[in-house]
Amino acid sequence: MVPSEPTGAPERACQICGSAATRTLRPSVIVRPSVADIVRRDTGAWDEDGWVCAADLQTYRHKYVQEVLQAERGALSTLDEEVLESLKQHEILASNPDEEFDQGRTLGGRVADRVASFGGSWRFLLAFGLVLVVWMAVNAYLLASDAFDPYPFILLNLVLSSLAAIQAPVIMMSQNQQAARDRQRALVEYQVSLKAELEIRHLHQKMDHLLTQQWERLVEIQQIQMDVIQEIRGRA
Repeated sequence: MVPSEPTGAPERACQICGSAATRTLRPSVIVRPSVADIVRRDTGAWDEDGWVCAADLQTYRHKYVQEVLQAERGALSTLDEEVLESLKQHEILASNPDEEFDQGRTLGGRVADRVASFGGSWRFLLAFGLVLVVWMAVNAYLLASDAFDPYPFILLNLVLSSLAAIQAPVIMMSQNQQAARDRQRALVEYQVSLKAELEIRHLHQKMDHLLTQQWERLVEIQQIQMDVIQEIRGRA
């Protein structure tokens, strides 16, 4: 039996639409990988050694540009959602330090604050001044012959010294509590500032990543445009 003669080169056809028009066919190797990924996604197969017609090539180039633009429109909203989600996953540090400090105070601490607050007010100054005037007037004039604290008012000096001796430690206790409250407030402010700095850095990283993606897509679109311009020049 005589072997048949070879029929020649295999017939060329577009692997997307099946068109065999030789003038419109282009080698698949010239198609950009991003465009080829879309073809593979839609058709389920892609052969770089095959052929594609000019009409399908333009269609998928246009489709790639449309998808890039749609992705760019939704990129900012997606970034906002990611930032909000990252904020929800962390504990909120901007609490009121005074409320937390008041919950841990003892009865003695509350009394010390009340005494120090009243002892440093005009009400205490005016009331105590009135008591001194009445004390000295009663002992010097009303009970001059039978005064319980005659001049030079030794008992009054003892009362004043005792009051000063008692009031000074109470005021110091109140000041120590105020210093502890200030330290706790400074710690909370430091934590809030640190969290804000970390979140700002997180936002900067996301924005840098977003800008990098935009530049890559713009370069890809520009390369596709250059391919189209070269094909038009070749036809001309």
